[in-house]
Amino acid sequence: MRTVIAGGHGQIALRLERLLAARGDEVAGIIRKAEQADDLREAGAEPVVLDLESASVDEVAERLRGADAAVFAAGAGPGSGAARKDTVDKAAAVLFADAAVTAGVRRFVIVSSMGADPQHQGDEIFDVYLRAKGEADAYVRGLDALDWTILRPGQLTDDAGTGLVRLEAHTGRGPIPRDDVAAVLAELVDTPATAGLTLELISGPAPVSVAVKSVAGN
Repeated sequence: MRTVIAGGHGQIALRLERLLAARGDEVAGIIRKAEQADDLREAGAEPVVLDLESASVDEVAERLRGADAAVFAAGAGPGSGAARKDTVDKAAAVLFADAAVTAGVRRFVIVSSMGADPQHQGDEIFDVYLRAKGEADAYVRGLDALDWTILRPGQLTDDAGTGLVRLEAHTGRGPIPRDDVAAVLAELVDTPATAGLTLELISGPAPVSVAVKSVAGN
């Protein structure tokens, strides 16, 4: 299986790349800076240098051709201003989804955020972020050419993963190690029966594979 990940140098993406490579999958990560390439190679991923804030749909689609799945895990990051929430968290997600459609890649997983809502009120940076993520999610939901799954993790931590999660349409708020988010993403990529679902994720009682099978209806 070949998976292409947008935001390939992100903390969750690097973990996901290691997991996919370890199970024998081909994985490529789209990065903005060439100096990040060695970190991806170390994770077992092929680095693809491309700026999603300036690339065209066709340029991104070219990098996606032949892939079995696409994962959007890019983000403007906590230190960024409102403008980049719009250009990365929203516009780059829309671009990546359109490129997946153009390239004929049906399986599409997007890492969103708990509380993402296009109608979210407020003017703080985090409010802008939640609106941008919500708008991106709404756009992806409207694309019939994609078998999409939207994953909304709770509060991200760098604690060691436990492999035990709660994955449901509505979990309520709670923490989740990035290790466990990556493990869930690896399962979701491989579970097209979760297409059409928007899922919240926090730490919980169920092993990752059991939690994913449960929401997939198995």
